[in-house]
Amino acid sequence: MSKEKIILGIDPGTTIMGFGLIKIVGKQMQFMQLNELQLKKYDDHYLKLKLIFERTVELIDTYHPDEIAIEAPFFGKNVQSMLKLGRAQGVAMAAGLSREVPITEYSPKKIKMAITGNGNASKEQVAKMLQSVLQLKELPKNLDSTDGLAAAVCHFYNQGKVNVGKSYTGWAAFVKQNEARIKK
Repeated sequence: MSKEKIILGIDPGTTIMGFGLIKIVGKQMQFMQLNELQLKKYDDHYLKLKLIFERTVELIDTYHPDEIAIEAPFFGKNVQSMLKLGRAQGVAMAAGLSREVPITEYSPKKIKMAITGNGNASKEQVAKMLQSVLQLKELPKNLDSTDGLAAAVCHFYNQGKVNVGKSYTGWAAFVKQNEARIKK
């Protein structure tokens, strides 16, 4: 009997949080779902963070993922945007950690490379490749959900490889791996 595993992939954001779920049966990947949490209509940044936390916990409690793969914020020119993305990612990670689900973080480049073979691929190229690999009938209008799905697929492709990204199995592991930053 082959072991099943569910991976939740998250593309954190304060405007749209994209997510996707895949099931691994043996060495085969099966599409479960992709969707997004729309946050545009909310002005209060703290309310958005609360909603990200609650939706992530709801996904965990509903689908019982064995692991979470999350896209790391990338450094752009706007420091405020980076800070907001980091908060969104942190809240999603906290939700996973609160349910003791192991989390692995991947850079956008690493995810794109795993899916398309090109670390500079566009969102559209990533979505089209996922559509082909997972036999999705159609793609969503916004590609944030396919970015979340891409994180899950990237995690599947990187299973068993050494140094895949930053991984946390719980609060203690998170604190231990980030002691230098915490003490500053």
